Amino acid sequence: MNAPVSEQHVRIILVEDDDGDALLVEELLIDTGLRYTLVRCTSLAAVRTEPAVHSADCILLDLHLPDASGIGAVASVQEIAPDSAIIVLTGLAESKAGGEAVAAGAQDYLVKGQVAPDLLHRAVRYAVHRKQAERTSADIQAGRLRAEENARLERGLLPQPMISASSIRATSRYLPGRERALLGGDFLDVVQTPDGQLHAIVGDVSGHGPDAAALGVCLRIAWRSLTLGGHRAEELLLLLERMLVAERTQSDLFATVTLACLDPAEARATLYLAGHHAPLLTTNGRTREVPARHGIALGIAPGYANWHASELLMPEHGALMIYTDGLVEGHEGQEPQRLGVEGLIRLMDRIPADDTDAHLDELITRVRELNANRHTDDLAILRLEWNGVGPRTSLLAEPQLEHRR
Repeated sequence: MNAPVSEQHVRIILVEDDDGDALLVEELLIDTGLRYTLVRCTSLAAVRTEPAVHSADCILLDLHLPDASGIGAVASVQEIAPDSAIIVLTGLAESKAGGEAVAAGAQDYLVKGQVAPDLLHRAVRYAVHRKQAERTSADIQAGRLRAEENARLERGLLPQPMISASSIRATSRYLPGRERALLGGDFLDVVQTPDGQLHAIVGDVSGHGPDAAALGVCLRIAWRSLTLGGHRAEELLLLLERMLVAERTQSDLFATVTLACLDPAEARATLYLAGHHAPLLTTNGRTREVPARHGIALGIAPGYANWHASELLMPEHGALMIYTDGLVEGHEGQEPQRLGVEGLIRLMDRIPADDTDAHLDELITRVRELNANRHTDDLAILRLEWNGVGPRTSLLAEPQLEHRR
């Protein structure tokens, strides 16, 4: 928090080419009682090369310099020292010019020959205070705009699921890796097609920041459009990879992806892993990793396309959780090892699962506490939960996994 201007040490730059006027200002400053340091420049060129300008609290600016005058001088000084308050020094017949300077961004103006020490004291104090208020307002506005941008990005990364009447419930969570950071490239989506099948994607674009986030939004929207358009399986992944290659801003950007297609009528789930963690299946109070086949991440070797389907016979009651690596790559307490999938499964089985929302919130809380809240990676979770699917199965039936190329 800034100290009151009357108490703080004020760093002042005097930009004045006339020695007599400069001496007058210096004498007035001595009588103001301000705690200050003063550096004098005689031209705009000198201002540009003066190191003290960049940390100045207040600049006293004559409007008639050898190399600049009028509103142009004000604009130039604002460009050089955008965080400094500017008080314009005008002649007796230039009050109009002073008003124009204030309209152009100066904090105040003073008329030479009509300035007393107390007036100069107040002018400097108020000018610095107004500049501080302007900076604070600008910071608040920038924060508001950033929040709006983040909200729009979040809407792109985490859309509303397109699910009609279905026996499968979708619940998601997303947390950026750093506080107030621009959302990263993790993304997810769920849609239901007219045949009753539920299609889901969870992905993670490498890196952080706006490029990764924008690419994540692009891939998510492309996946939804392509899926609703009837594209499936390896063909869908190949089209997503082509989109990634076309849209990425750096040649080393890639994305890991899990595709899932759940058919509640047939009690069958089809999975594709492109460089991504396998989902976790919870049934009868136990959680385990689905032993699905792995393929290469999108964008690593464009066109290689070594993706394989894994088919899971869904138990009558259960949940499939697809997640990004931000959930497992944190440390497990003070120990050097990572939490990993096994540690995550232990946590999940210890947390009551009666309420899905509470379960996911508690899981994220415990994961972050174990890592001493040192997370820097983004985190996305999609949990697909069902209670009664297909024409078959006993509650005690073990889920079976089938592979097909």
